[in-house]
Amino acid sequence: MKKTLLAVATAVAALSIQPTAQADTIFGVYAGGQYWDTSTSGRFGTSDDQVSFDFTDDTQTSFYIALEHPVPLLPNIQIRRTTLADQGTTTLDRNYEFNGQVYPVTTTLTADIDLGHTDYILYYEIFDNDLISVDLGINAMNVDGFLQVTDEDGNRNSIEASAWVPTAYGHFRLGIPATDLTLYAKGSFLAIDDSSIRDIEAGIEYRLVENLAVDVNLQLGYRDTQLELDDLDDIYSDLQFKGPYLGLELHF
Repeated sequence: MKKTLLAVATAVAALSIQPTAQADTIFGVYAGGQYWDTSTSGRFGTSDDQVSFDFTDDTQTSFYIALEHPVPLLPNIQIRRTTLADQGTTTLDRNYEFNGQVYPVTTTLTADIDLGHTDYILYYEIFDNDLISVDLGINAMNVDGFLQVTDEDGNRNSIEASAWVPTAYGHFRLGIPATDLTLYAKGSFLAIDDSSIRDIEAGIEYRLVENLAVDVNLQLGYRDTQLELDDLDDIYSDLQFKGPYLGLELHF
């Protein structure tokens, strides 16, 4: 993990000294939020012995604020908070060990998961004009939550999920000429050993208001987050959260 962070940081540092890499031409603040309708699937455990659960569809939220500036070599910054919580059930077809407790076959378990995280993103504008925009950087993802199972007697067994995960970050925007519409795609990625994290989204944005004081953008998109963890703070998982979202962004 440390080698991955060093490699990503080195790559972004190299970008920062390229003539085309910059922060922004003026100071700007972006603030926004998303209402995300997710479908959750997958399995988890505290060892390679993982169990799949039937999760309910749920709604998540995501809020962010970003600062862009014209200071050379100093990256722009974005902070983003995303909820990732859901509940599911399963009836065991074999013995299952979770966090030191063995649950026998035919036991019905209820799972409560919370893998909400805060992204601390440092990025540079590699290319930026009215038509095309490309941002590249690194994301320090701070996962702060828990995994919990509850048996038929109401006995709860939980483990905290708390870790920092470094990922690469990218954001691409393409304006549609003669319209107030913009296509965009962005995401964070990590693949190391047997673990991988993917958080990607794509959508279309409509400029509802555009003036010197504030810009207001409406967003309609689709987001897909997959957490395939192998012994991350004693957690093993292959969980996916995906679905459409509605968003609103303000630019000051």
